[in-house]
Amino acid sequence: MKLGIVVPRYGDDAVGGAEKAMRMIGERLVAFEGWEVEVFTTCARSAITWEDVEVPGTSVFNGVTVNRFTSRSGRDPEWHHIAERVNYSPSSLDTIGEEMFIDQQGPVCPDVIDAAEASDADLVAFSPYLFWPSIRGVPVLGDRSILHGAAHDEAALRLDLVQEMYMAAGAVSYYTDAERSLTERFFPVVHKPSVTLGLGIDVPDDQGDVAEARSAFGLGDRPYIVCVGRVENGKGARALDAFFREYKRRNAGPLALAFVGPASEKLDPHPDVIQTDAVDEATKWALVRGAELSVSPSAMESFSMVILEAWLADTAVLVNAQCGATVEHAQRAEGGLWFGDYPTFEAAVNRLMTDPALRATLATNGRSYTETMFAWDAVIGRYVDFVSTIASARD
Repeated sequence: MKLGIVVPRYGDDAVGGAEKAMRMIGERLVAFEGWEVEVFTTCARSAITWEDVEVPGTSVFNGVTVNRFTSRSGRDPEWHHIAERVNYSPSSLDTIGEEMFIDQQGPVCPDVIDAAEASDADLVAFSPYLFWPSIRGVPVLGDRSILHGAAHDEAALRLDLVQEMYMAAGAVSYYTDAERSLTERFFPVVHKPSVTLGLGIDVPDDQGDVAEARSAFGLGDRPYIVCVGRVENGKGARALDAFFREYKRRNAGPLALAFVGPASEKLDPHPDVIQTDAVDEATKWALVRGAELSVSPSAMESFSMVILEAWLADTAVLVNAQCGATVEHAQRAEGGLWFGDYPTFEAAVNRLMTDPALRATLATNGRSYTETMFAWDAVIGRYVDFVSTIASARD
C-alpha cells in the first residue's frame, strides 16, 4: 500500500497540530506496517507568512519520502481584512470573495496538487481542511482523497468552498466523535467512508527535570498551573490570561500560571504569569509534570494532544466548555473539569487546587483512558483497516 499525504508544511519545525498528526501517522505506517508514504508539501515552516525557507526537492525523513515545492504566494499582507469579514459574516462573501480569502490566506502551491495527482499513491490524505492545498486539492483528487479535516466550529467552516471540498472527498477521517458530529451537522457526508481515528501520543524517554525547569523560569517552589501551546488569542490564551489575573485579584496566594509554547503575541507583564516561549520537549514535559493542573483554554480543537500528554504526565486537566473535542476527552476519561466563563473557571480552579486527591484521581483516570484508547498500535490498526477497505473498494 502506498499513501500520499498533502499538508501545507512538514517536518520537525512544522509545529501545527494537524501537520504533526499527519507526520506521526505517516512515520508509523512506514515503521509498523511497511507501507510506502510520500508527502507533497511546500517549503514553508511558518503558518503566519508561509515563506519558503526549506530547500525544494525530494528527501527522506524518518522513512517517509518528502517532496517540497516553492509556493506561488504565501500569506497576503492584506488577508486580515477579508479574514475579519469571514469571521463576522461568512455568508456575506460571494464565490469571488471566498476564493480571494483562500488564495490570500495561502500557501498557493499548484505544484503540490499536480505532483499528488500524478503520483502512484493508492490514496492521498489531505490535512487540515482550511488551507489552500486541501481546498483546491481534494476536488482534483476526488474519490482518491481522504480528508483529515481537523475541523472545529469556526466561521470559515461555513464557507461554500469548504462544503464543496468535503463533498468532493472520497473519505473522511475524524479525530473525535465531536469533530464527526460537527462535520455531519454542517455537510452531507454521512454516507462517505469514515473513521473516528484519534491519535497516538509520544512520550519521550527524556521527560526533563522538574526542579531544573522550575528554576529556569523562576517558579521556585510555587504551585502553578500550565497552559501548553501557541500563545495567541485564537487558542484562548488572552482569555485565560484575563481570567487568571482576575482570579489572583480575588484569591491571594502563591499560585502562578505558566504559558509554555511559542508566543505569537506577548501578554502584559504580571508577577504571577510566566511565558517560556518555545522550549524543548524535555522541558515541556517537566513543566507539565510539575504543574498542579493543565489548562486548555482553546475552544477550537479537533483533538488536543496536550490534554492527553498532561494525563500521561500524571496531571489533571481543565478545558474550555465550548470545545467539543476536549470536553469529550474529559467526560469519557473522567479526567478533568471544564469552564464556560469566569465564575465557572474560578470555581473549578478552587475545587481542584483544594483537593489533591481529586486531582490525582482525575490524572489516573486520564492516563488509563489515553493508554487504552490511543496507544499507537490501536490507532494505526484502525487506520490500516480503514484505508485498506477504501483501496479495495476502488480496485
